[in-house]
Amino acid sequence: MHEQDVSLTIYGIKNCDTMKKARRWLDEAQLPYRFHDYRADGVTGELLQGFIRRTDWRVLLNTRGTTWRKLGEEQRRQAEDAAGALALMLSQPAIIKRPVLQRQDGALLVGFDPAEYQKFTGRGV
Repeated sequence: MHEQDVSLTIYGIKNCDTMKKARRWLDEAQLPYRFHDYRADGVTGELLQGFIRRTDWRVLLNTRGTTWRKLGEEQRRQAEDAAGALALMLSQPAIIKRPVLQRQDGALLVGFDPAEYQKFTGRGV
C-alpha cells in the first residue's frame, strides 16, 4: 500500500477494545488507513489543536474511562476549559476519547459506531 493510497488516519491506543473494533471494521471494509498510536507515536499540542478546531474539546475528553476516574479532583477541575483540557490530554493521552478517525479532508469522527463509520467513509461492511 502506498502512502498516497491512505486517505484515513485512526488515532488511539493499540490495546483499547474499541480501537480493535474500529480497526477490524476498517479492515473488513477494505479501507486503507494509517494507525497513529498515542503511546508509540506521541501526541502533540499541534495535533490536539487540530482536533479541537474540528470538534468540541468536550467530545475529545473521555470522562467515562479509567484514566478520568483515577484523576484527583484538582486535575479534573483543570479540564473545565479548552486550555486546561488540552494540557490534561497532552499529559495523559489515554484520556483522549478513542478512536479519532480523520479523513484526508480533515473531517473527524470521534468514537466508534459502525453506522457512523459507514456514513463517514461512504463504505459499508
